[in-house]
Amino acid sequence: MSDLSYWLLFFSTAFALNIAPGPDLLYILTKTIANGKRVGIASALGVCTGALFHVVAASVGLSAILVSSALAFSIVKYIGVGYLLYLAYQSFRSAGTCLNISQNAQPKESAWVAFKQGVLVDILNPKVAIFFMAFLPQFIRDGHGSVPVQLMYLGLLVVAVAVVVEVLYVLAASKLTEKVRSSQRLSVWLDRTVGAIFVALGIKLAASSST
Repeated sequence: MSDLSYWLLFFSTAFALNIAPGPDLLYILTKTIANGKRVGIASALGVCTGALFHVVAASVGLSAILVSSALAFSIVKYIGVGYLLYLAYQSFRSAGTCLNISQNAQPKESAWVAFKQGVLVDILNPKVAIFFMAFLPQFIRDGHGSVPVQLMYLGLLVVAVAVVVEVLYVLAASKLTEKVRSSQRLSVWLDRTVGAIFVALGIKLAASSST
């Protein structure tokens, strides 16, 4: 396979995987709709920063522990489930302020808090570690450096593609919701919906296996 064909295949696959709706993207979109563009972008950057942790882990072989050890996988998984349910609890107890964002108002959640949450959501999802362990080795090439180094830069490129795709999703979601941000009734409804989404993500993670 020529270099051009190799990179076309790699980037097209990485783009397709990132553009497909998944738990990370759903989390980012709920944050965007609830708190606006700035918080949405911070959430996306947080999720991608968490993904960098898994890239490093995959590069040095730590992710193999999650794949081979059912106990380690379960521990990380249920910590992640607990964190998602905590986020759901926060949304359910909200007084319906998530959409009340005007030009002069501040979102109820800061960008820094959203960033930190995004990091934790991704780090505490063992399925992300398994994804990198399964995906990246398919693009390892003989004669192009050590395997850990190749895993590292390929993983960084996947995350870079994710940043671009997720920020575009955030900008689109923010634009679509600008006109409904002043409705208190919609605010209450959306807070409850966001909470339900986090519960669903937690259930989905709890039902996942390392296979």
